[in-house]
Amino acid sequence: MQSMKFGWRIIVGSIVGFLGSAFGTVGGVGGGGIFVPMLTLIIGFDAKSATAISKCMITGGATATVFYNLRQRHPTLDLPVIDYDLALLFQPMLMLGISIGVAFNVIFPEWMLTVLLIIFFVGISVKSFFKGVNTWKQETIMKKYQPIKEKGSTKFRQFLLPYMFNIYSFFVMKSETVMQVSIIENIRWKELGLLFAGWIMILGLEIGKVEPMNHLHHGDYLMYLFDCFQVPIAVGMSSYEAVRLYKGKRIIASKGDQQTHWRVLPLILFCACGTLAGMIAGLLGLGGGFILGPLFLGLGIPPQVASATSTLVMAFSASMAVVEYYLLKRFPVPYALYFVAIATGAALVGQHLVRKAIAILGRASVIIFILTLTLGISAVLLGGVGIAHMIQKIENKEYMGFGDLCSYRK
Repeated sequence: MQSMKFGWRIIVGSIVGFLGSAFGTVGGVGGGGIFVPMLTLIIGFDAKSATAISKCMITGGATATVFYNLRQRHPTLDLPVIDYDLALLFQPMLMLGISIGVAFNVIFPEWMLTVLLIIFFVGISVKSFFKGVNTWKQETIMKKYQPIKEKGSTKFRQFLLPYMFNIYSFFVMKSETVMQVSIIENIRWKELGLLFAGWIMILGLEIGKVEPMNHLHHGDYLMYLFDCFQVPIAVGMSSYEAVRLYKGKRIIASKGDQQTHWRVLPLILFCACGTLAGMIAGLLGLGGGFILGPLFLGLGIPPQVASATSTLVMAFSASMAVVEYYLLKRFPVPYALYFVAIATGAALVGQHLVRKAIAILGRASVIIFILTLTLGISAVLLGGVGIAHMIQKIENKEYMGFGDLCSYRK
């Protein structure tokens, strides 16, 4: 077991990791776009070890955030802040998409992945920024009408109607006792149990691949059979939730949508978006939160709910990767435990401070701007590291074409 040596690199890395986890978990994206460059450029790990430790940090921060959010309530509705129905619809297909994306990650050359990564991050950063600006403007309008609201004017109620499910921060200034209930009452146990069941089944398949990945000869496709088994699990779980939404037994209530019967096409598109998000995440080596956070905001989900729900989904996917990396001995345990502790503490501090800031400012758009900042920093760091690797390969005249699918996870 590799021993851990403290020095200036660890100190600087701890500071960067703390800030990355605090901002990343608040934005619902984890912070992997900051962790990986920090671990490679500052701490000095190779790319594979950095990715593995980054997943450990994401898991620690996401798990702490999930436990923090288990008692939190929806900012405007009498619901948990975590939308379990939304998670159950997206999470299985996301995990399936990640498996597909990872395979394509092996095939695509590094320069192409770097270009796609920069384009992706810049695109969603700009979109998130404008979403934040729009939300900020609407919040400003709502705060302007607050005195009218306090007088009980019907004019305010008429004004509020078009915005009632798009403006959230105006209503977040509740007392802490109202925002929190006991964990037992606040958890949707059936949906959470289904999420855990799917996670355990897919985790079992991932663990089953470890032995073939370590010992089978080049080109052996037995481990792909384990990947194929994920398809019925993921499709079955998402289809179960989709059917319940279609029949009106469940609704995506977190955005105030009281639609009792969903049409087939929107449900198919939602599942397809989950798969596509996972493919992009696996292709570019990202966590699912980088995709789901902006996606949920685009669907009209409140920032607090989007962050909490994407973090729950991210905790499942990242923890599964950690187990696999551990069995493959991809990271030194002492370093991983240390940085997990840093990320966990930072996540709790970040969640506490941002909720205080929202309560004081009355603006949930703070979460969107934190998300935008995290995405922008990740674009610069990951893009810079990728470009540096490209230049090094060009100088060394290394092969920069498409890879071999049979080298998948070797």
